Amino acid sequence: MRRLPIGPATILWTIVAIAFAVQFALEGAYIALGVEILVGLVVLVLSTRPQGRTFLGRLKLPVLAIISAFIVGGVVLIFSDLEFYAAFPGDPLGTLAASLGRVGSAYGALIVGALGDPGKIVAALGSGNANKIGIAFRPISETLLATTPLILAGLAVAVAFRSGIFNIGAEGQLKIGAVFAVWVGIWVPLPGPLHILAALAAGVIGGAAWGFIPGILKAKTGAHEVITTIMLNAIAQQIMLTLLLSPILQPEGGTTPISRTVMDSAQLPVLLDLPKIRVHFGLIIALLAAVWTSWLMFRTTKGFEFRAAGLNPRAAGYAGMRAGRTIVLAMIVSGGLAGLAGASEVLGTTHYLSPTISPGYGWDAIALALLGGTRPSGVVIAALLFGALRAGGPSMALATGVPIDLLAFISALVIMFVAAPRLVREIYRVRLSATAPSTPQVVETPL
Repeated sequence: MRRLPIGPATILWTIVAIAFAVQFALEGAYIALGVEILVGLVVLVLSTRPQGRTFLGRLKLPVLAIISAFIVGGVVLIFSDLEFYAAFPGDPLGTLAASLGRVGSAYGALIVGALGDPGKIVAALGSGNANKIGIAFRPISETLLATTPLILAGLAVAVAFRSGIFNIGAEGQLKIGAVFAVWVGIWVPLPGPLHILAALAAGVIGGAAWGFIPGILKAKTGAHEVITTIMLNAIAQQIMLTLLLSPILQPEGGTTPISRTVMDSAQLPVLLDLPKIRVHFGLIIALLAAVWTSWLMFRTTKGFEFRAAGLNPRAAGYAGMRAGRTIVLAMIVSGGLAGLAGASEVLGTTHYLSPTISPGYGWDAIALALLGGTRPSGVVIAALLFGALRAGGPSMALATGVPIDLLAFISALVIMFVAAPRLVREIYRVRLSATAPSTPQVVETPL
């Protein structure tokens, strides 16, 4: 009798799915239960087709990395609780059960803080009250709001990685793009849609120019892009602070490093005109950028040159591709996407520029590119995860008292597991399909 191909990974996924299903059923969250069943059916259908199995094979590593990170995070949460050590000798099983319940409550609060309470959503929709609907959908709105710059910054790093370039400068490119966009938003009066387009274009130009610098330095002098981009991050921060303290951006009589508010004609409109809803058209722009990036990288000759240079720079050179020009163009595209992330923040979220315009989006972008396998679709999904962690973290901390630093720890664990695919294979005994390298190859000799 032939054995079913069921390994530790399949067993783990089944246990996790059943646990969530039971929790949703007990809490009466039937919408969430229905969504989980629908996802299970989709996975089942995909597993019956060759292309679907290929797609699911690509998801193995990131999904297992995420699950592993949350499991380890839960273990750390249990053993970092001093009350656990005090109560464990007297009642080991009860203490362990209570600790597991605390972990479940923390992760449940995280999900509710990121996606909303299904019961409240249904009640708000039934009431027809715009204020209640806005409050019920606010968690999802905040998740999508945090996801928007993460998508664009993640795409920026993914393009560079696919091209064989270690772009560690998305943070600086994002800030320069924000500076350019806010300047146009303040000082260039134009009619509505034209003003928005001009400010967004300025952000792209600013980020592209900041990406051009390390690209041309690598192509012409061989300067390693890791060093130059890290240094340019610091320079971009100081340029932004200098401009924020100058009359160019600062309001009249102002003393704090905060810019003037951009004109109303340059502000990105919100997607839904409801109270408490802040997600704006920057999300649509980010998704369109993901579609464009996918088309560029996998449907055009230039994208093929980018990927060929990333896979094997020497072979690309022998094939007649100019490695130096490819490096420069890839960094321009990468910087432009990061600059667009900064522009979407100042035009859609804050409407002004401040030193805290980016809480680390450029650094998170490196993890997003790795977690998403340097594919635009993967980056979008990874950005949704990180956006949910950012949006749901405060709710988790308020509801359960779990420190929000746990989320930074979980994010770091996700990166660690993604960066160690062999470890994941050994733990879960799964065979991952061969894919293109998700990290760039070092170009030994610039051409």
